[in-house]
Amino acid sequence: MRSSLAPGVWFLRNFSRDSWFRGFILLLTFFIYTCYHMSRKPISVVKSRLHQNCSELVKPINDSDSLNDTTWCDWAPFDKNNYKELLGAVDNAFLVAYAIGMFISGIFGERLPLRYYLSAGMLLSGLFTSLFGLGYFWNIHMLWYFVLIQICNGLVQTTGWPSVVTCVGNWFGKGKRGLIMGIWNSHTSVGNILGSLIAGVWVNEQWGLSFVVPGIITAAMGVLTFLFLIEYPEDVDCTAPQHHTNDGLDENQDSPEDLGNGPCINKESSLESATRCPKEPRAQPAAISFLGALRIPGVVEFSLCLLFAKLVSYTFLYWLPLYIFNVAHFSAKQAGDLSTLFDVGGIMGGIMAGLISDYTNGRATTCCVMLILAAPMMFLYNYIGQNGITNSIVMLIICGALVNGPYALITTAVSADLGTHKSLKGNAKALSTVTAIIDGTGSIGAALGPLLAGLISPTGWNNVFYMLISADILACLLLCRLVYKELLAWKSSLSRDRGSSLALTHPR
Repeated sequence: MRSSLAPGVWFLRNFSRDSWFRGFILLLTFFIYTCYHMSRKPISVVKSRLHQNCSELVKPINDSDSLNDTTWCDWAPFDKNNYKELLGAVDNAFLVAYAIGMFISGIFGERLPLRYYLSAGMLLSGLFTSLFGLGYFWNIHMLWYFVLIQICNGLVQTTGWPSVVTCVGNWFGKGKRGLIMGIWNSHTSVGNILGSLIAGVWVNEQWGLSFVVPGIITAAMGVLTFLFLIEYPEDVDCTAPQHHTNDGLDENQDSPEDLGNGPCINKESSLESATRCPKEPRAQPAAISFLGALRIPGVVEFSLCLLFAKLVSYTFLYWLPLYIFNVAHFSAKQAGDLSTLFDVGGIMGGIMAGLISDYTNGRATTCCVMLILAAPMMFLYNYIGQNGITNSIVMLIICGALVNGPYALITTAVSADLGTHKSLKGNAKALSTVTAIIDGTGSIGAALGPLLAGLISPTGWNNVFYMLISADILACLLLCRLVYKELLAWKSSLSRDRGSSLALTHPR
């Protein structure tokens, strides 16, 4: 007597070939961008090691320097009194280069094969991350070396975001894009957490390994990307997704019934909905211009909003471990480990923002509400967040969710929505450019935040938090017009539903 089919096999058979490929691409791009963020995080953990309170440490007896030297344990050139400004300059070198390069990266991303583009970017990113850490082993104490490495790393890391968003956008339609991308976008926080934990292992000993190890992992992931990344579903005979808009199917699109009639459709249709024969050459639409992408409704508002939202997020990313180290007086490793809770909250916030925006069909309103709640939470964290470990854990998770939720939603689902907007009439080639414009504008804020924190922190951490709260409020205000449009759309929808209900209740 033969046994019944194993439950696990029965479960696996429920998924189609298309589903397996989509899951694989989602997982691969998740790991790709996890590595990008993992390689950015070590600098925030190592900061407290480059300049620390040497009076609390025991100076080696065989040291030839003066016994009165209070900077013997610091790493030159960060042993000066202006070390916060110098560390801010190192951060800013990466972030300014990243912001400038992002506007160019989207243009290249549209015109080059994504697999080659991503693979090269990851290999170079791994190289420059490792070179920063090798400065420890090579005993390099020149500021220009660390600044130059950060500039190069910032430029090559711009290959990542437009490419992975474009690839995911090629594979997934709009149906549950907010939720799917909210979960997928947790790679940012997972990368930050891994970067913090890996850097924390060596920060108190050979801090150079805090960079070399993530650099090697990133380069290895670049090799896997070259071997396995699939840019288009059609390349492996899979079904292309529908990118229908909220207003329903476009006039020239095929209906869902047409799309289900078989793996190949003979008639010509828009790129947003048509599934072509695998063997048929795929028509390539013209890439959109920079100004053309700016004219897409909502791109300017969301770009400027992200500028301030990312300013807040990246200030936490680069300065939170040092803030905890100075205010709560934890060790460098403990401060780095505790700072990961902000990213744990970020994972929750990104998923929550995607789920709510899918349910309400209001991306801008979801972002605005979370930004409004984030301002008082940051204020409370600064004042009561260090009063006990429990307060610190709870406030870090809440702040991480509210700060990173809008940032995650705008850089993923919103960018993909705008890149496949109905005004483009099916030209999905805009996705890479739109993503680069939105994230590039946001990266200007990401460069400003850590720079301002480095300049303001000597006057007191309270002033840094006032700056973050002000930026948060500005981000919220920039979405007012879009929120108003969404409220009108909801009101119109409710009126139609009420009219339909009355018609059914009182037929003529």
